[in-house]
Amino acid sequence: MDAAKLNQLKAFVEQCQTNPSILDDPSLSFFRDYIQSLGGKIPSASHGSKPYVVEESDDEVEDTPSQTHTAEEEEEPEIVESDMELDESGVVEPDDEQPQQMGDSSVEVTEENRDASQESKMQAMEAISDGKLEEAIEHLTKAIMLNPTSAIMYATRATVYIKMKKPNAAIRDASAALEINPDSAKGYKSRGIARAMLGQWGEAAKDLHVASKLDYDEEISDVLKKVEPNAHKIEEHRRKYDRLRKEREERKAERERLRRKAEAQAAYEKAKKKEQSSSSGGMPGGFPGGMPGGFPGGMPGGFPGGMPGGFPGGGMPGSMPGGFPGGGMPGGSPGGMPGGMPNMDYSKILNDPELMSAFKDPEVMAALQDVMKNPANLEKHQANPKVAPIIKKMMGKFAGSS
Repeated sequence: MDAAKLNQLKAFVEQCQTNPSILDDPSLSFFRDYIQSLGGKIPSASHGSKPYVVEESDDEVEDTPSQTHTAEEEEEPEIVESDMELDESGVVEPDDEQPQQMGDSSVEVTEENRDASQESKMQAMEAISDGKLEEAIEHLTKAIMLNPTSAIMYATRATVYIKMKKPNAAIRDASAALEINPDSAKGYKSRGIARAMLGQWGEAAKDLHVASKLDYDEEISDVLKKVEPNAHKIEEHRRKYDRLRKEREERKAERERLRRKAEAQAAYEKAKKKEQSSSSGGMPGGFPGGMPGGFPGGMPGGFPGGMPGGFPGGGMPGSMPGGFPGGGMPGGSPGGMPGGMPNMDYSKILNDPELMSAFKDPEVMAALQDVMKNPANLEKHQANPKVAPIIKKMMGKFAGSS
């Protein structure tokens, strides 16, 4: 008999002895039906421990990926940006007036119009000196219409709009000046100051730095001293929350990866268990079709079909006086035990410590197999003090269940 299969059989028998309710496993229904067809009795689940069910266990249910990861995802709050402390002195409300009149830079300017434009500019400068800003705007607008190709005219009107605290109008004029002359320092300076008035610190800093490189002056330096700290704070704030959002997305992606991995692992384990159950025919330890080690169709001692032909010689010499009349077992089973033992209680063997211990003895098991193969060999084992009592006890249990 294969030693490995024998060990498997021993382990299974010990499991049944410790917990007969294991036979309630649906995958063992073929074995349970077989035992009952022999007249055996299977203890009900109420008399043993909780029946084993081949479904998801409590541990598997608790470890379901959708449950373990959902709570974690809900715990991650949305990122709320904190307020920044900025120096906003000098910031004004945006001007929402109609855009000022602009010239057409594509027209051809005559020398006469150019001279007239310069004269209007001089009048505007005088008005500025007198604090007459509206009048200065009128003169500068006239100068722009006479010479719409002059960047300096737009840049000068932008400085007046800054004095009037109209930053949006100043930005329009400064941008027009830069379209005509991309190197206009006055255009960058005016637009930078106007953007600072609107609290557009980052854009203001960029314009003022370009203006400073083109034509540095003290006014640009003074404005930058206020603009740059705010611009730096905004940039650091932006970088901080960009990083936090990126980290949050990375954590979310990692959780999703782990969730998918857990689901795949659970599916793999479930498929593996199903495959193992199918390949073993439902018998723990893998005894498809019967008990291994030479017990075709049943347990030693001849459950199925009994001892063919009974025990020749009319009895068990030296052990059971009187023999078995008719070549069978006492209790009225003439002709052996064809078709199994009626009303046999299989649990009487599983719950008998002496028999279970004997089944672990290779010598006893070898003798039982020998008798099972040829009942006539029973006689040669009657002198064995280890084997004869076991055979006698098993026959007694069979007789008691009839």
